[in-house]
Amino acid sequence: MELKVAIFTTAVLAALLSSPALAQKSPPAPAPVSLPPTATPAPAPAPHYVDLAQLLSVAGPFHTFLNYLEKTNVIETFQSQANNTEQGITIFVPKDSAFAALKKSTFSNLTDDQLKTLLLYHAFPKFYSLSQFRNLSSLNPVSTFAGGPYTLNLTDDMGTISVKSMWSKPKIASSVYATDPVAIYAINNVLMPMQIFTKDPPLAPAPAPAPEPGASDAPSPAAGKASGLKGKADSTNAAHDAGVGVANCLALAAAACLMLL
Repeated sequence: MELKVAIFTTAVLAALLSSPALAQKSPPAPAPVSLPPTATPAPAPAPHYVDLAQLLSVAGPFHTFLNYLEKTNVIETFQSQANNTEQGITIFVPKDSAFAALKKSTFSNLTDDQLKTLLLYHAFPKFYSLSQFRNLSSLNPVSTFAGGPYTLNLTDDMGTISVKSMWSKPKIASSVYATDPVAIYAINNVLMPMQIFTKDPPLAPAPAPAPEPGASDAPSPAAGKASGLKGKADSTNAAHDAGVGVANCLALAAAACLMLL
């Protein structure tokens, strides 16, 4: 009997526990959270490149050097290096007066390869500020864009930087542009490597001095001398004519006296 009661009680409890009304309600699922759309990052600005041809055309009297760069397409080599922000470029640019000081045949007699090498000789394939030249001078000779034996020696004398080649040693006259990765410095002489010029190139003939104002109106010494001689001759002739006249008068007077006697 007790066994039946226990079985009955167990069945009742199981039925009650399985009832939906008594079953434990599970918590509702959380509502999905909508996230704001992720903003697309703005593209990085394009790097600023210095236009070397434009800079040289307006920065100073560098027309001769720029013409040679464009004629030989070396300007494209320099521009490509200038766009390389990792290394950069340093260019020594001679003024127009530096080319005018040399005979025209100095450059017209060069082959295309020699002229191209000469232009590459005026640049380092790396950016150097003026303050860096002091340390760079301790590494002489310094290789240029021309490569191989085409090197330059730098000296720093109390802040005055000189660039020495075989036949010229110009000082840096001014800093035209010096912002990494491009440095351009003006010089007063063309850099002359001995591999191209076996002797010191001749200078252009000096121009004839201009005549002084009013010089054409002043009498020359020869003209003054001739004028003096002419005046002296005129005076002599006048005195001679006066003497002849007096003698003639005396002769007439003497003849008249004889007639009266």
